Amino acid sequence: MADPNKAIEAQAVMHHQYFLGLQLMVASTKGPDIVGDWMFRLFRRQHEEKFLSSFEKLGLSDLPPAVASAKYHVLSNSMGGVSVEYMAQSDTKAWVRFRYPRWMYDGAAICGIPVEASRGFLRGWYAQNGISLGNPRLGFVCVSEDMTGQFGLCGYFREFDHDLTEDERLQFAPDETPPPYKAEDQPVPPDSQWSEERLAKANRNYAMEYIRNGMLALVSVIGAEEARALSTRAARLIGLQTYQRLATMVDGHDGDAADAAQFLATMFTGMGDTCVLEPMSPRTTAKLRQSGLRIMRGLDDAAREALLAPWIELWRGALSSYRIRKEVDVTHNGDSLLWTIRDIT
Repeated sequence: MADPNKAIEAQAVMHHQYFLGLQLMVASTKGPDIVGDWMFRLFRRQHEEKFLSSFEKLGLSDLPPAVASAKYHVLSNSMGGVSVEYMAQSDTKAWVRFRYPRWMYDGAAICGIPVEASRGFLRGWYAQNGISLGNPRLGFVCVSEDMTGQFGLCGYFREFDHDLTEDERLQFAPDETPPPYKAEDQPVPPDSQWSEERLAKANRNYAMEYIRNGMLALVSVIGAEEARALSTRAARLIGLQTYQRLATMVDGHDGDAADAAQFLATMFTGMGDTCVLEPMSPRTTAKLRQSGLRIMRGLDDAAREALLAPWIELWRGALSSYRIRKEVDVTHNGDSLLWTIRDIT
């Protein structure tokens, strides 16, 4: 039997790749300005949901705003498997530097993402920290960006001596350089007892949240019909492209319908969902009932509507990668899905 943590890790891979593929799909079909607007809305949504709710949990409430903001981004990103470093300078100026390889732009895909995407998430999240903390003097100054060929995303949170206008909350200063890295300055979470399973789940949830929030943000930019078309096509391609990697992680078998149903059951268990396989004879047909649907939990009706069909296509794409071609029917009932898989012979 596959290591249960491997299924959790495999889900992190699948959702990470889907988020990346969807960015590339939107950038290549709709252009830089659209993907930049999408990233802005997505990261503002993420910020409003996550920033203050996790700020106190990380033990940052009593720190100066600039220092707390910088340490927040190091801690929160590290729990999602993203390498970020903190460089202290003063109580009113604190640096962050993302290290390569960049999680957000995995592999060669970094060459296909426009700089507008990066600036969108800087405006959506980093420029909003001061507002959320009730400190209108706090802004973010970016000194290096990924797509410009500098030394990666780097900048500092600074508490200015005046209230900032909306346009001043994100600034650029490419001639500035960060202070030296010091290992002893790096923040650690208050609870340092992170098991392998807990870290795996944090990585999975980190990737999933971008998809959960990203779909509704995309609808707000390009409309429901076009968002669904692009996200469904990207999902199918990512499923096709990623299956072999996932199967290796979870000991999946490129075989008949029963093997395909077992692969899905293993993967969905990695989501924390409940899966029941219905034995069928012959093995060329298989049924799987999936309940719990973590991917949908807590979402409103609009977000569910935007997300479910493309997410199903992610797994249709994975099964389409099998040597024996599959026909896949999916029935949705409340918080469960019934998957019926048949070999095409």
